[in-house]
Amino acid sequence: MSEEIERIKERKMREMEEEMKARVEGEKGKKGLRGQRQGQGHKIDHTLTLTDNSFVETVRKYPLIVVDCWAPWCGPCKMVAPVLEELAKEYAGRVVFGKLNVDENPRVATEFGIMAIPTLFIFKNGEPVDVIQGALPKQHLEARVKEWL
Repeated sequence: MSEEIERIKERKMREMEEEMKARVEGEKGKKGLRGQRQGQGHKIDHTLTLTDNSFVETVRKYPLIVVDCWAPWCGPCKMVAPVLEELAKEYAGRVVFGKLNVDENPRVATEFGIMAIPTLFIFKNGEPVDVIQGALPKQHLEARVKEWL
């Protein structure tokens, strides 16, 4: 079953990448959409808000990004939010942190098979490299992020 889920995730990521490439091709003449990653060197000291439409572009833009899949009614998600804001400040310039409201953005949540929240994905160079489920203490989240620096 997990192999099938992995194949589905890979297929969906490819589809989303193709969709993004098509969008980029339609943006000819606009700087920063092709070539090197825009996110390098930018010091973002807060969590970014991601959507179904911005997800692929954002994940590919930054060399290392942690995406928190959450919902406003989720108690554990509310516990993780301030921790992620702290980590965003502490790791500004090295790691970007983003939040995806799964209620408002069901496409990405469905494509990644998110069954519980909070679920955090770590992406390195546009590829998912780690998944964290549940509200872990700051030191545990930080340790997992440091593994990918």
